Amino acid sequence: VEKLWQPQDLLPEPSSPDFEDQVRDLRARAANVPDDYWVVLVGDMITEEALPTYMAMLNTLDGVRDETASSPTAWAKWTRQWVAEENRHGDVLNKYCWLSGRVNMRAVEVTIQNLIGSGMNPQTENNPYFGFVYTSFQERATKYSHGNTARQATEMGDPIMATMCGRIAADEGRHEIAYQRIVDRFFELDTAGSMLAYAAMMRRQITMPAHLMDDGQHGASNPGRNLFADFSAVAEARQVYQAEDY
Repeated sequence: VEKLWQPQDLLPEPSSPDFEDQVRDLRARAANVPDDYWVVLVGDMITEEALPTYMAMLNTLDGVRDETASSPTAWAKWTRQWVAEENRHGDVLNKYCWLSGRVNMRAVEVTIQNLIGSGMNPQTENNPYFGFVYTSFQERATKYSHGNTARQATEMGDPIMATMCGRIAADEGRHEIAYQRIVDRFFELDTAGSMLAYAAMMRRQITMPAHLMDDGQHGASNPGRNLFADFSAVAEARQVYQAEDY
Protein backbone atom coordinates (compact mmCIF):
# COMPACT_ATOMS: atom_id res chain seq x y z
CA VAL A 1 0.00 0.00 0.00
CA GLU A 2 2.86 2.39 0.80
CA LYS A 3 4.03 2.13 -2.82
CA LEU A 4 0.63 3.02 -4.29
CA TRP A 5 -0.48 6.53 -5.10
CA GLN A 6 -2.93 8.18 -2.73
CA PRO A 7 -5.36 11.06 -3.40
CA GLN A 8 -3.33 13.47 -1.30
CA ASP A 9 -0.35 12.99 -3.64
CA LEU A 10 -2.32 14.94 -6.27
CA LEU A 11 -4.09 17.55 -4.15
CA PRO A 12 -3.09 20.72 -2.30
CA GLU A 13 -1.46 19.88 1.03
CA PRO A 14 -3.58 21.31 3.91
CA SER A 15 -0.64 21.40 6.32
CA SER A 16 1.54 23.38 3.91
CA PRO A 17 2.04 27.11 4.57
CA ASP A 18 1.20 27.77 0.92
CA PHE A 19 -1.97 25.65 0.92
CA GLU A 20 -4.14 28.62 -0.05
CA ASP A 21 -1.83 29.42 -2.96
CA GLN A 22 -2.06 25.81 -4.12
CA VAL A 23 -5.84 26.00 -4.03
CA ARG A 24 -5.83 29.29 -5.95
CA ASP A 25 -3.64 27.68 -8.62
CA LEU A 26 -6.01 24.71 -8.85
CA ARG A 27 -9.01 27.02 -9.19
CA ALA A 28 -7.27 29.10 -11.83
CA ARG A 29 -6.70 25.99 -13.94
CA ALA A 30 -10.24 24.74 -13.29
CA ALA A 31 -11.73 28.05 -14.42
CA ASN A 32 -10.53 27.36 -17.96
CA VAL A 33 -12.12 23.91 -18.19
CA PRO A 34 -15.37 23.88 -20.23
CA ASP A 35 -18.67 22.94 -18.64
CA ASP A 36 -19.19 19.79 -20.69
CA TYR A 37 -15.88 18.40 -19.47
CA TRP A 38 -17.04 18.94 -15.89
CA VAL A 39 -20.25 17.06 -16.68
CA VAL A 40 -18.18 14.05 -17.70
CA LEU A 41 -15.72 14.34 -14.80
CA VAL A 42 -18.53 14.64 -12.26
CA GLY A 43 -20.42 11.73 -13.83
CA ASP A 44 -17.29 9.61 -13.64
CA MET A 45 -16.79 10.64 -10.02
CA ILE A 46 -20.37 9.78 -9.06
CA THR A 47 -19.94 6.39 -10.71
CA GLU A 48 -16.75 5.76 -8.72
CA GLU A 49 -18.38 6.88 -5.47
CA ALA A 50 -21.02 4.14 -5.75
CA LEU A 51 -18.33 1.62 -4.81
CA PRO A 52 -20.41 0.04 -1.99
CA THR A 53 -22.84 -1.18 -4.67
CA TYR A 54 -20.07 -2.85 -6.65
CA MET A 55 -18.72 -4.65 -3.60
CA ALA A 56 -22.24 -5.81 -2.80
CA MET A 57 -22.61 -7.07 -6.38
CA LEU A 58 -19.41 -9.15 -6.20
CA ASN A 59 -20.57 -10.61 -2.91
CA THR A 60 -23.77 -11.90 -4.52
CA LEU A 61 -21.77 -14.32 -6.68
CA ASP A 62 -21.88 -17.97 -5.68
CA GLY A 63 -18.58 -19.53 -4.70
CA VAL A 64 -16.63 -16.28 -4.48
CA ARG A 65 -18.55 -14.13 -2.01
CA ASP A 66 -16.96 -12.97 1.23
CA GLU A 67 -19.01 -14.90 3.78
CA THR A 68 -17.73 -13.08 6.88
CA ALA A 69 -16.54 -9.68 5.57
CA SER A 70 -13.01 -10.75 6.57
CA SER A 71 -12.82 -14.19 5.00
CA PRO A 72 -9.27 -15.48 4.32
CA THR A 73 -10.25 -17.05 0.99
CA ALA A 74 -8.44 -15.79 -2.11
CA TRP A 75 -11.70 -14.61 -3.69
CA ALA A 76 -12.69 -12.60 -0.62
CA LYS A 77 -9.23 -11.07 -0.30
CA TRP A 78 -9.30 -10.07 -3.96
CA THR A 79 -12.65 -8.34 -3.60
CA ARG A 80 -11.55 -6.39 -0.53
CA GLN A 81 -8.23 -5.35 -2.07
CA TRP A 82 -9.93 -4.37 -5.33
CA VAL A 83 -12.40 -2.22 -3.39
CA ALA A 84 -9.54 -0.66 -1.39
CA GLU A 85 -7.76 0.36 -4.58
CA GLU A 86 -10.93 1.61 -6.25
CA ASN A 87 -11.84 3.69 -3.20
CA ARG A 88 -9.06 6.15 -4.04
CA HIS A 89 -10.69 7.01 -7.37
CA GLY A 90 -13.90 8.56 -6.10
CA ASP A 91 -11.99 10.09 -3.21
CA VAL A 92 -9.53 12.07 -5.34
CA LEU A 93 -12.13 13.11 -7.92
CA ASN A 94 -14.55 14.26 -5.21
CA LYS A 95 -11.95 16.36 -3.42
CA TYR A 96 -10.72 17.86 -6.67
CA CYS A 97 -14.24 18.85 -7.69
CA TRP A 98 -14.88 20.34 -4.24
CA LEU A 99 -11.69 22.42 -4.35
CA SER A 100 -12.32 23.59 -7.91
CA GLY A 101 -15.32 25.75 -7.02
CA ARG A 102 -16.94 24.71 -10.31
CA VAL A 103 -19.33 22.08 -9.00
CA ASN A 104 -22.57 22.13 -6.99
CA MET A 105 -21.31 19.64 -4.44
CA ARG A 106 -24.58 19.23 -2.54
CA ALA A 107 -26.32 18.17 -5.74
CA VAL A 108 -23.47 15.74 -6.36
CA GLU A 109 -23.79 14.32 -2.85
CA VAL A 110 -27.54 13.85 -3.28
CA THR A 111 -26.91 12.05 -6.56
CA ILE A 112 -24.31 9.77 -4.98
CA GLN A 113 -26.65 8.87 -2.13
CA ASN A 114 -29.49 8.21 -4.57
CA LEU A 115 -27.28 6.02 -6.74
CA ILE A 116 -26.00 3.93 -3.84
CA GLY A 117 -29.53 3.65 -2.49
CA SER A 118 -30.86 2.51 -5.87
CA GLY A 119 -28.14 -0.07 -6.45
CA MET A 120 -27.67 -1.54 -9.92
CA ASN A 121 -28.87 -4.45 -12.01
CA PRO A 122 -25.96 -5.94 -13.98
CA GLN A 123 -28.10 -9.00 -14.81
CA THR A 124 -25.43 -11.33 -13.47
CA GLU A 125 -27.85 -13.24 -11.22
CA ASN A 126 -25.63 -15.07 -8.67
CA ASN A 127 -23.46 -16.60 -11.38
CA PRO A 128 -19.70 -16.00 -11.08
CA TYR A 129 -19.22 -16.65 -14.79
CA PHE A 130 -21.71 -13.89 -15.60
CA GLY A 131 -20.22 -11.66 -12.91
CA PHE A 132 -16.63 -11.80 -14.08
CA VAL A 133 -17.54 -11.45 -17.75
CA TYR A 134 -19.34 -8.27 -16.66
CA THR A 135 -16.40 -6.91 -14.65
CA SER A 136 -13.96 -7.62 -17.49
CA PHE A 137 -15.96 -5.41 -19.84
CA GLN A 138 -16.73 -2.78 -17.22
CA GLU A 139 -13.12 -2.22 -16.19
CA ARG A 140 -12.21 -1.65 -19.83
CA ALA A 141 -15.01 0.91 -20.13
CA THR A 142 -13.74 2.88 -17.13
CA LYS A 143 -10.17 2.63 -18.42
CA TYR A 144 -11.25 4.24 -21.70
CA SER A 145 -13.30 6.94 -19.97
CA HIS A 146 -10.64 8.02 -17.48
CA GLY A 147 -7.90 7.69 -20.09
CA ASN A 148 -9.72 10.06 -22.42
CA THR A 149 -10.43 12.59 -19.67
CA ALA A 150 -6.69 12.48 -18.89
CA ARG A 151 -5.81 13.11 -22.54
CA GLN A 152 -8.23 16.02 -22.78
CA ALA A 153 -6.96 17.53 -19.52
CA THR A 154 -3.46 17.52 -21.01
CA GLU A 155 -4.77 19.29 -24.11
CA MET A 156 -6.46 21.90 -21.89
CA GLY A 157 -3.22 22.57 -20.01
CA ASP A 158 -4.10 21.03 -16.64
CA PRO A 159 -1.29 18.56 -15.88
CA ILE A 160 -2.56 17.78 -12.38
CA MET A 161 -6.01 16.78 -13.60
CA ALA A 162 -4.36 14.80 -16.39
CA THR A 163 -2.17 12.92 -13.92
CA MET A 164 -5.14 12.25 -11.64
CA CYS A 165 -7.30 10.79 -14.40
CA GLY A 166 -4.32 8.97 -15.90
CA ARG A 167 -3.53 7.18 -12.66
CA ILE A 168 -7.15 6.12 -12.29
CA ALA A 169 -7.12 4.82 -15.87
CA ALA A 170 -3.94 2.86 -15.18
CA ASP A 171 -5.55 1.22 -12.14
CA GLU A 172 -8.60 0.30 -14.20
CA GLY A 173 -6.34 -1.19 -16.85
CA ARG A 174 -4.65 -3.45 -14.32
CA HIS A 175 -8.00 -4.50 -12.90
CA GLU A 176 -9.22 -5.27 -16.42
CA ILE A 177 -6.25 -7.59 -16.96
CA ALA A 178 -6.92 -9.37 -13.65
CA TYR A 179 -10.59 -9.95 -14.43
CA GLN A 180 -9.78 -11.09 -17.96
CA ARG A 181 -7.32 -13.63 -16.59
CA ILE A 182 -10.04 -14.97 -14.31
CA VAL A 183 -12.35 -15.37 -17.30
CA ASP A 184 -9.53 -16.96 -19.32
CA ARG A 185 -9.16 -19.53 -16.56
CA PHE A 186 -12.90 -20.19 -16.61
CA PHE A 187 -12.64 -20.95 -20.32
CA GLU A 188 -9.73 -23.32 -19.70
CA LEU A 189 -11.58 -25.26 -17.02
CA ASP A 190 -15.13 -25.10 -18.40
CA THR A 191 -15.15 -23.99 -22.02
CA ALA A 192 -18.81 -24.76 -22.72
CA GLY A 193 -20.13 -23.18 -19.53
CA SER A 194 -17.98 -20.10 -20.01
CA MET A 195 -19.07 -19.66 -23.62
CA LEU A 196 -22.72 -19.92 -22.62
CA ALA A 197 -22.15 -17.31 -19.91
CA TYR A 198 -20.38 -15.01 -22.36
CA ALA A 199 -23.20 -15.39 -24.89
CA ALA A 200 -25.81 -14.71 -22.21
CA MET A 201 -24.11 -11.50 -21.11
CA MET A 202 -23.75 -10.31 -24.71
CA ARG A 203 -27.46 -10.84 -25.28
CA ARG A 204 -28.28 -8.97 -22.08
CA GLN A 205 -25.70 -6.30 -22.92
CA ILE A 206 -23.29 -4.79 -20.42
CA THR A 207 -25.31 -2.41 -18.27
CA MET A 208 -23.35 0.62 -17.10
CA PRO A 209 -22.99 0.62 -13.29
CA ALA A 210 -24.44 4.13 -12.87
CA HIS A 211 -27.51 3.51 -15.03
CA LEU A 212 -29.78 4.41 -12.09
CA MET A 213 -28.09 7.79 -11.53
CA ASP A 214 -30.65 10.36 -10.34
CA ASP A 215 -30.30 13.76 -8.69
CA GLY A 216 -34.02 14.02 -7.92
CA GLN A 217 -34.35 17.12 -10.12
CA HIS A 218 -33.23 16.39 -13.68
CA GLY A 219 -36.24 14.29 -14.63
CA ALA A 220 -38.69 16.75 -13.11
CA SER A 221 -37.07 19.70 -14.88
CA ASN A 222 -36.71 17.81 -18.15
CA PRO A 223 -39.79 15.59 -18.62
CA GLY A 224 -39.00 12.37 -20.40
CA ARG A 225 -35.26 12.83 -19.90
CA ASN A 226 -32.93 10.55 -17.97
CA LEU A 227 -29.89 11.89 -16.08
CA PHE A 228 -27.64 8.96 -16.94
CA ALA A 229 -28.66 9.06 -20.61
CA ASP A 230 -27.90 12.77 -20.79
CA PHE A 231 -24.55 12.28 -19.02
CA SER A 232 -23.73 9.53 -21.52
CA ALA A 233 -24.67 11.80 -24.42
CA VAL A 234 -22.27 14.48 -23.18
CA ALA A 235 -19.51 11.89 -22.72
CA GLU A 236 -20.02 10.72 -26.30
CA ALA A 237 -20.10 14.25 -27.68
CA ARG A 238 -16.79 14.99 -25.95
CA GLN A 239 -15.37 11.71 -27.29
CA VAL A 240 -14.67 10.47 -23.78
CA TYR A 241 -16.72 7.29 -24.10
CA GLN A 242 -18.39 6.50 -27.39
CA ALA A 243 -20.53 3.83 -28.96
CA GLU A 244 -17.44 2.52 -30.72
CA ASP A 245 -15.77 1.98 -27.33
CA TYR A 246 -18.80 0.04 -26.12
